[in-house]
Amino acid sequence: MIEIINNIQNSLIYKNFFIVLSGLDNTILLLLISLPVGFVLALIFALGRVSKIKILSRTIASYIFIIRGTPLLVQIYLIYFGLGSVKIIRESFLWYALKEPFWCGVIALTINTVAYGAEIFRGGIQSIEKGQVESGLSLGFSKFMLLRKIILPIALRKVLPSYGNELILMVKATSLVSLTTYMEMTGLARKIMAKTFAPVEAFIAAGILYLFLNFLMVQFVKYLEWKYNPHLRLNS
Repeated sequence: MIEIINNIQNSLIYKNFFIVLSGLDNTILLLLISLPVGFVLALIFALGRVSKIKILSRTIASYIFIIRGTPLLVQIYLIYFGLGSVKIIRESFLWYALKEPFWCGVIALTINTVAYGAEIFRGGIQSIEKGQVESGLSLGFSKFMLLRKIILPIALRKVLPSYGNELILMVKATSLVSLTTYMEMTGLARKIMAKTFAPVEAFIAAGILYLFLNFLMVQFVKYLEWKYNPHLRLNS
């Protein structure tokens, strides 16, 4: 038994695990900023998407089409390498953020999740039955009250599973930020691979940590579904 433990401790996976683990805080920091900001902006964009103002709706639809139609990796490169090559931006206050790999990663992840989240929320808003909206109007609700009391609560409950998938995809998408030299978990795994020429052990360690993060994300989404869907609490 002692020999087995010693073999595990001497294995590359075990050693690499703790090195990659040191980048977990950087990965979490990316998510802590991009996900809440992306959630709020996605809701706003979804409301604009279903707006009767055609120019607003079409502008947002074009933005969503462009972002969903291009790879996240390309978007990261355009923000990190592309914007930095523009002289006007380098001489403006924006350069203080855009010269940092972290903020470029946050901006790219936020822009990406806003596009996908807006479409998810739009589907939830448009799935609400007219009778529910008419009931609120008959009670004298203003448009703001109707939105706050009926439309958003119902829409958010309906889209929780779909938006949960988007959150999981965002966790995995943070690995692409390592290509901007930002040292999160995948960045450290690539650094280990370059030093040891052992890619399998390095990326197995990273994969275990991503799996753990996504496990926590799945449990969080399940909890929200249980909390905001009364029928699930009755069946539990």
